[in-house]
Amino acid sequence: MILSTAEFLLPRKGVDMSKWAAIACDQFTSDRAYWDKLDAYVGDAPSTLRLILPEVYLGDGDGEKRAADIYAAMERYCADGTLEGKRGFVVVDRRQNDGRHRLGAVAVVDLEEYEYTPRNNARIKATEKTVEERLPARVKLREKALLEASHIMLLAENVRPLLEALLKEGEEVYDFELNMNGGHLTGRLIDDESKLAAIEAAALKAHQSLAFVVGDGNHSLAAAKLVWAQVKETIPQSEWASCPARYAMCEIVDIADPSLDFEPIHRLVKGGGEELVAYLADKLCGSARAKAVYGGKETELSVPENSADAIADIQNALDEYAKTTPIVIDYVHGDASVLEAAEREGALAILMPCIAKDGLFDYTVRRGVLPRKSFSMGNAEDKRYYCEARKIK
Repeated sequence: MILSTAEFLLPRKGVDMSKWAAIACDQFTSDRAYWDKLDAYVGDAPSTLRLILPEVYLGDGDGEKRAADIYAAMERYCADGTLEGKRGFVVVDRRQNDGRHRLGAVAVVDLEEYEYTPRNNARIKATEKTVEERLPARVKLREKALLEASHIMLLAENVRPLLEALLKEGEEVYDFELNMNGGHLTGRLIDDESKLAAIEAAALKAHQSLAFVVGDGNHSLAAAKLVWAQVKETIPQSEWASCPARYAMCEIVDIADPSLDFEPIHRLVKGGGEELVAYLADKLCGSARAKAVYGGKETELSVPENSADAIADIQNALDEYAKTTPIVIDYVHGDASVLEAAEREGALAILMPCIAKDGLFDYTVRRGVLPRKSFSMGNAEDKRYYCEARKIK
């Protein structure tokens, strides 16, 4: 099995769930005010905010103290009755702040089934290139952690009808308004392994050997994989299957979920100028077009019709050019934002294609992982909130 039920830890009755849940740690990384406001709102109340290290604080130089505080909060919540164990998996209904509903299933995945290397035969694959430099901090934090909370989202095909049916089953374990304009979250606990097996079977049916691709949280999943690789070297093989470190908590979402929007991430390139535009025009080919803007002049670049291939070809061409000419690439959301930045900074704006949902699995099978920063799923406020926890030791 790729998916399994688990002993999830959820807040006891009486805990303020709106203060308990917190958004993914890799959001609002340039907006310290967001996290400071959330910190003030939570105060001394139990919160998953105390179980994570928001990336906005990574450069503060107090990582050791923050890690110690996180470990202490984990121990405290387990010892003082804040968290209670419930067996099964959780079907979630997330009403986003635009009113649309995203359905998911929170379960654990077997890390032996996941790989983040560019080409592999795993049944769970990364969709974008893993930046190795981002892993050590996550690995270090997880190595000593008693608990995990997760913002990892795996995408599958054919599973939404099953999720819709499961919303009518099980025990309601939470139903509350999320803080910071995050919308509303409802969860139902289902203690039935066969229901989870049906979700896995539906996901596998579409691509036979590939069940899931990573939509969000790949670096956290990669860190969990690295920690498991360390742990398995210290215990007998007979204990591998039952070791909690072998598994990682994820939310399974249908890639065709109508609330799930894919958005492009544009390139803002400083350096190269007209020479780089000419290089890209010569290097790239295809029947579709992507727009490059430099010095107020627009140039159409020929790119493959398949948007995933086009993104990969553009990024690969930039990387090749960077081997001989110093350039700096920034990644910018929004057409207007990248064009304004290009004009303001005298840089080159490349408006990237938007990856098609129905092309993501196909690309992953054919070519492996996409380049870094190939697409974004929705806006920051709609990202997954931490709610469930699980012991990993």
